[in-house]
Amino acid sequence: MAKGTLNKVLLIGRLGQDPEIRHSQDGNAIASFSIATNESWRDKEGNQQEKTHWHNCVAFGPTAEKYIQPYVTKGTLVCVEGTLQTRSWEDKEGNTRYTTEVVANRFGGVQILGAPGGDSSGSEPINQDTSVSEEDTSQAQEDDLPF
Repeated sequence: MAKGTLNKVLLIGRLGQDPEIRHSQDGNAIASFSIATNESWRDKEGNQQEKTHWHNCVAFGPTAEKYIQPYVTKGTLVCVEGTLQTRSWEDKEGNTRYTTEVVANRFGGVQILGAPGGDSSGSEPINQDTSVSEEDTSQAQEDDLPF
């Protein structure tokens, strides 16, 4: 990595449609999908405004084949962590076209946070171990903290 640079993306959003799964010439799985994130604010008159942003994402290998294909569908709430990549190609008319997408990290780059269209409150991410309960630290005194 070059000094002073960082290419990292972290998005939490819902899939707009089922992921497209295809395979490269050497047999590696590739999952392409888009997720929506929302931005909300109040305008000058105090009215609530909302804007949806769409992000193209891609995942490769075991993440695409063993995780996204069987478990991720339209409406699923996911967390995608990866890098931003822009690539170009020529279309049928010979025009150069560009696309920018989030390339998910190979391991742990996509986490399922909620069921399709469901309310994710109270649901646990699929890939987390829920057998260990967390202590209630809301009443902890400063001297009780281990650091």
